[in-house]
Amino acid sequence: MADNKAKRGGADRSRVAAGEGYEVNYFARKHGISAADARNLIAKVGNDRNKLNAAAAQVRKR
Repeated sequence: MADNKAKRGGADRSRVAAGEGYEVNYFARKHGISAADARNLIAKVGNDRNKLNAAAAQVRKR
């Protein structure tokens, strides 16, 4: 299902949409990781932004 950009709010902000390239690229840039690493994290951890932020911090430390 496509992300409806007209519907913004808390529910949408708490998730990272793996199917939306701009969201993956933003997340990767924010954490200093590659887009491929970001997609791998989303596949492994899920799309919850708080969990992904913690996992990205661990990836960055390596």
